[in-house]
Amino acid sequence: MAQMPRKIINDPVYGFITLDHPLLLDIIAHPYYQRLRRIHQMAFAHLVYPGAVHTRLHHSLGAYHLMCSALDELKRKGVAITPEEELGAKVAILLHDIGHGPFSHALENVLIRDVRHEEISILIMQVLNQEFGGRLDTALHIFTDEHPKRYLHQLVSGQLDTDRMDYLTRDSFFTGVSEGVIGYDRILKMLVVHNGELMVEEKAIYSIEKFLVSRRLMYWQVYLHKTVLSAEKMLVRIMERAKELLAKGPQLNSCSPILDLFLRAGESRELIERNLDKFCLLDDYDVTTTIKQWMFHPDKVLSLLCRRLIDRRLLKVCLQATPFPEEHVMELKEQVSREEGISLEEADYFVFTGQTTNTTYDPLEEEINILFKNGEVRDISQVDNALIQQTLASPVKKFYLCYLNTVSAI
Repeated sequence: MAQMPRKIINDPVYGFITLDHPLLLDIIAHPYYQRLRRIHQMAFAHLVYPGAVHTRLHHSLGAYHLMCSALDELKRKGVAITPEEELGAKVAILLHDIGHGPFSHALENVLIRDVRHEEISILIMQVLNQEFGGRLDTALHIFTDEHPKRYLHQLVSGQLDTDRMDYLTRDSFFTGVSEGVIGYDRILKMLVVHNGELMVEEKAIYSIEKFLVSRRLMYWQVYLHKTVLSAEKMLVRIMERAKELLAKGPQLNSCSPILDLFLRAGESRELIERNLDKFCLLDDYDVTTTIKQWMFHPDKVLSLLCRRLIDRRLLKVCLQATPFPEEHVMELKEQVSREEGISLEEADYFVFTGQTTNTTYDPLEEEINILFKNGEVRDISQVDNALIQQTLASPVKKFYLCYLNTVSAI
């Protein structure tokens, strides 16, 4: 009997990760998957936490590893999972982020509007399914929540999925932010299926609460850190300025013909469908190299934004609980206009406001249900002495002001 081929990958977070099915090996060898090596998991977080240079490929392999552990645990508890379903769930989590573009969430809805990365992931999975002779059918059904065993989809995408378990664990590891450490191993051991839904045993209540609180802390301390927020907004402004210049007619070329295509073309789902193969070549390097080139562009707004982003001389950010007064924002714009010799409209690229939110636990999105020994099922926010109650279920909203640091925000 021929031995099943397998590959062992040494991961700094979990140790050895094993891929032991031909389809899994074919997927990770595919150029569409290999592109994830060239997309940072945390975009600009490395500007604050220098170790945060891990990629989407690292994360997808880690989420796959946790999925393997979750499926093994459920099977040990007597949950009926066929080999086809097990493979489908592993493929679904391996490819759950395949549709991310350059700099992940930072440029989502900027290069191509009104098309989320999950939709692109589905398009790519459909193409791969054709290439692999329909062997991704089950994975697609699980990913799109069309499979009858809903708990498989919940393991891929839900309040307590293996995606979130890995990115919290991995991002905490690579940033060194200990507040993000979660007890993923205990949570996996406590997973259970009841009435077709994924739940956790009551012994895991405190681990789930720690998981939710860690997620909240990581958002404010890492994902929505002021410096990270500034860099991401500057990147968005750079792309918006480039599109504005292109609309006016002057020549503006990037270092990448693929990036040029998406900057110049119309914004629609059809654009992605027609050029999916080209999108699957687009990565952080296309954008970074282009920004370095645009540092020398004659347009002052574009060149200044690019140079400041490359040199890490970022816009300053103020955060507060209430909106910033419009007259104060206008004063800042007028100062930038005078000092930089640009118009008030152009000063909008250097002084702007917005808001950001973070929800610790949203029971309207999907509940995290606790299964008690007596068979009772309760939402995590409804258990006795629950830490995650209504106050933490409400979104926390903060308003931000970004401004060029050659002027005073006071």
